[in-house]
Amino acid sequence: MAKILLADDEEEIQRIVSWYLESEGFQVLVAQDGHSALELEEMHQPDLLILDIMMPGMSGWEVARAITRTVPIIFLTALDHENDKITGFNLGADDYITKPFSPRELLARVKVVLRRNGKLPLKSDILHFPALSIDPGTQSIRVNEERVDLSAKEFALLLFLARHPQDIFTREQLLVNIWGYDFDGDERTVDTTVKRIRQKMGSTRNYLRTIRDSGYKFEVNS
Repeated sequence: MAKILLADDEEEIQRIVSWYLESEGFQVLVAQDGHSALELEEMHQPDLLILDIMMPGMSGWEVARAITRTVPIIFLTALDHENDKITGFNLGADDYITKPFSPRELLARVKVVLRRNGKLPLKSDILHFPALSIDPGTQSIRVNEERVDLSAKEFALLLFLARHPQDIFTREQLLVNIWGYDFDGDERTVDTTVKRIRQKMGSTRNYLRTIRDSGYKFEVNS
């Protein structure tokens, strides 16, 4: 899987973005400032850089200018002025994302950039399980070949769990991944959403398992 360098001086963003990317199988290198980012880039030659702009010592702009090879770059920053975005794209950025941001959106954009640059293979996105299929293209599921439509958040939650079968996720982790790290609701939101999904899944509802005192998982019997 592709190797990604994340350079950001905010520990919470480091933690959330790293966990989210690693949960999708990416290898993540983390730098807390521009100088460290440049050193890691030269040493490991990652497939993609995610750069904050306002970092100690050396800005994301300066890191982008100093890199001697062609590598995809996504700027992840609080700078949302039009001139800042133009500067980023003039430096060769493939994308520009402003904070606060959705980890799901960041992941989607990372995949787009990697595919565009030939670093991530194309594959069918439809997930197939006995009596159940999950189609990201239509944000729908089929239960015993009958189509069932879900809301955006219901589908995102089910798809996330189905892409990580057998892995247990806490309610907090699911809130971060589906609703975003800046969501100000509580963990009951996850329980309510899971309940609605199960009602719509009918005979396949047992794929969504509650793990007592832990959270939820998508269970596939071997």
